[in-house]
Amino acid sequence: MSSVLSKVAVVGSGISGAACAWSLARNGVSVTLFESARGPGGRMSQRREIAEDGKEMVFDHGAPYFTVSSTDVLSLVREWESKNLCAEWKESFGVFDCFSNQFSSIEQEGVSGRYVGTPGMNSICKALCHEPGVESKFGVSVGRMEWLEKDNSWLLLGSNGQSLGQFEGVVASDKNIVSPRFTNVTGRVPPLDLNLIPDLATKLQNIPAIPCFALMLGFEQPLTSIPVKGFSIMNSKVLSWAYCDSSKPGRSSSSERWILHSTMEYAERVIAEYGLQKPSDATLKKVAEELYQEFQSIGLSIPRPFFMKAHRWGSAFPGASIGGEEKCLWDGSKRVAICGDFCVSPNVEGAILSGLAAASKFQKIVSYL
Repeated sequence: MSSVLSKVAVVGSGISGAACAWSLARNGVSVTLFESARGPGGRMSQRREIAEDGKEMVFDHGAPYFTVSSTDVLSLVREWESKNLCAEWKESFGVFDCFSNQFSSIEQEGVSGRYVGTPGMNSICKALCHEPGVESKFGVSVGRMEWLEKDNSWLLLGSNGQSLGQFEGVVASDKNIVSPRFTNVTGRVPPLDLNLIPDLATKLQNIPAIPCFALMLGFEQPLTSIPVKGFSIMNSKVLSWAYCDSSKPGRSSSSERWILHSTMEYAERVIAEYGLQKPSDATLKKVAEELYQEFQSIGLSIPRPFFMKAHRWGSAFPGASIGGEEKCLWDGSKRVAICGDFCVSPNVEGAILSGLAAASKFQKIVSYL
């Protein structure tokens, strides 16, 4: 089947962009995926760190796991399981109340429904980005997207102005591609000018985002005072969530690794003080110490870790869903799709559903041409 839609660019290799690229390629569309980071994953990325003693550790410092309620996504998960790309994280979880200083609602071990990528959260995105028909270009930032009226196509330019190629359609899987927040962080205008897609501009103008700081911790010995491997934290102004990353299937057990997530209020306070630009090492060290001190203060006899490092997710979770029943935004006249968790729900499953919905928009064009 021939079609003018022979080439589509996907910008962003988080799970939404990766799922979209995978779906397009499986339906015969040639896809070029651009990612400014060194590897795929977005908030499903995996971080490698080296401790002072030279020990290498990896952390899933973004999304700790994902759940599934959609039959479409469940069928994908079953396929990923068969390829050893993901597995159920069958550990007990609970809730810790800082007022009473005790755990409650502890699940029975083995009751799951939580899935993780194996051997890392980014394994799924890696596989999708290497689907036959997908050309993935990592470490490449898209600085500008120009609509060529004469050619009825898009020209993508890199951050230094070099041409990245012409495409019949584009997918933006990162809200910062069109968000004014991009300017606040980088000092540059967003790559996609909203004036080119006026029908979508109103919805994209200001998508609220919830920030979060993550703290990666390495311990020499297991934290035996904690009866669960993951728990939400109630009545803390600093911490919202903690989990033992090394307890996931397929992970190294050479050290015990925990990750803490801050509350939205704490992250907003730090950002209000230091700004949206990339945090300095001094700022991250201060944040790391404050998050660790809160973890230690909840009375669980937490020892000093041999490794401790903070990371900021400036727009960790969307504060609104803008996709409606379509699950993505679509401009058919210029063949632009916008997808991501901010179109469906603020989680991995929502991002997957949005990416698949974006791909279906292009596939419908192909079917009728």
